[in-house]
Amino acid sequence: MSAHASQAGARKWMGLAVLALPTLLISLDQSVLFLALPHLVEALSPTGTQTLWIMDVYGFLIAGFLVTMGTLGDRIGRRKLLMIGATAVGLTSLLAAYASSAEMLIATRALLGISAATLMPSTLALISNMFHDPQQRGRAIAVWAGCFMAGTALGPVVGGVLLEFFWWGSVFLLGVPVMLILLIAAPILLPEYKDPDGGKLDLLSVVLSLAAILPIVYGLKELTRHGWEPLPLVAVVVGAAVGALFVRRQRNLTHPLLDLGLFRSGAFTAALVILLVSMVATGGGYLFITGFLQMVEGLPPMAAGLWMVPSAIASIVAAQLAPALAKRFPLSLVIGVGLLVSMVGYLLIVFVEPVGGMPLIVAGFVTVFFGGGPIGALGTNLVVGSAPPEKGGSAAALSSISGDLGASLGIAALGSLGTAVYRGVVTVPDGLPADVSQAVSGGLEHAIVAARQLPAETAAKALTAARDAYTSGLNAIGIVCAVIAAITAAIALTALRKAGASSPAGPRPGHTLKRNSTTSRA
Repeated sequence: MSAHASQAGARKWMGLAVLALPTLLISLDQSVLFLALPHLVEALSPTGTQTLWIMDVYGFLIAGFLVTMGTLGDRIGRRKLLMIGATAVGLTSLLAAYASSAEMLIATRALLGISAATLMPSTLALISNMFHDPQQRGRAIAVWAGCFMAGTALGPVVGGVLLEFFWWGSVFLLGVPVMLILLIAAPILLPEYKDPDGGKLDLLSVVLSLAAILPIVYGLKELTRHGWEPLPLVAVVVGAAVGALFVRRQRNLTHPLLDLGLFRSGAFTAALVILLVSMVATGGGYLFITGFLQMVEGLPPMAAGLWMVPSAIASIVAAQLAPALAKRFPLSLVIGVGLLVSMVGYLLIVFVEPVGGMPLIVAGFVTVFFGGGPIGALGTNLVVGSAPPEKGGSAAALSSISGDLGASLGIAALGSLGTAVYRGVVTVPDGLPADVSQAVSGGLEHAIVAARQLPAETAAKALTAARDAYTSGLNAIGIVCAVIAAITAAIALTALRKAGASSPAGPRPGHTLKRNSTTSRA
């Protein structure tokens, strides 16, 4: 293929804009519900358990079905699966918006999560097939990664605006016009790709993948909330054990659900590890930093969301600069130096004070996200680019799962660390009622609720002690995250260099895909 022939034209860049829409929507959907929760609780009166399932079932099922949907797209056609998923997302978004009970909302959120799982691997795999030139593909994936980062930051802001004028269900209606645009534009702008030798979908492998991923994600989330309790730990162990059975079955199948041969590529495996480990720090840091903005600084959710926008802009800028830097410097160096920049940002967070700490925490988080931009763009490109084209869906799914599991593990482990530090250093003022003392010892969120029943002066003392302890927990997390960033930088600078990942990989020769003759001429 000539250099000219491999260059993507205007039609494919327009197709990229179409693929960016569901990416933005998925990340926005995962953060927008936090603001709507109080309004939703007031309208539907869910129990505490139902509230947790309303919040979590969407993310659980996205994570659980990513491997299945990535492979299914490889077999039936990525554009076809994308359009099926877009239709399902639009319909389930409507049902969720007008849910009349907590049970109905949980069910529709579950269906929405399964539907959304079709979108991430399909969009990323289509990008890898549309942009054959490594440099163009790198820029396209940088745009894709930037949209995902933007959606995460804009969720609270968009949600705040909608809730200012409309009812709680309006946050779900965002998906309807986005999916309509995709359904209209996809047949015109997106080509169809599938693996002509994919074989049939192994249903037992699907069951095993769900039985492995769902307990692990559930266990990690429960560990975040309740600490190291037996049931979540058992869930993680069971998930890992089923995962071992899943791997064993894949090795014996002619057409596996997940091609383990992908891991023979050192660059592929190293990039997945870096994505997972770096997201451990990002997930745990994000949890405590947003908590600091709202509970220590006292900002309302929308204002806290606005203060997160600079960090999102920094990550988007870094993601767009990364492909250009990768043309001049080894990819391992670009990613490694970026992670060292993130380390500096985490070290700034170590010195945040409970009073007047706002400038330092914003500067630290902006630095963290700027340094993380290259791994978001180049790491994802490396994972997808290292895989044969017909396995693009599976590679895209693994990229998404590594990020999800890393964030869940970070929230669980670092959340537990921050809580332990809080309980170890908090000084409860004398003279408080026993239940209030227990609340202050338990955590800042409990202290804030308990302080409402105290006289103003006593409440101020209790909250000051709780906020000081919470900030100490944040400082400790900053130290651990800085160490994690240093470790991932070392992995990037050594493992990626040894794997020969000095530039974004192009499509592997010898691998062809079946294309729809009427839509692949873009």
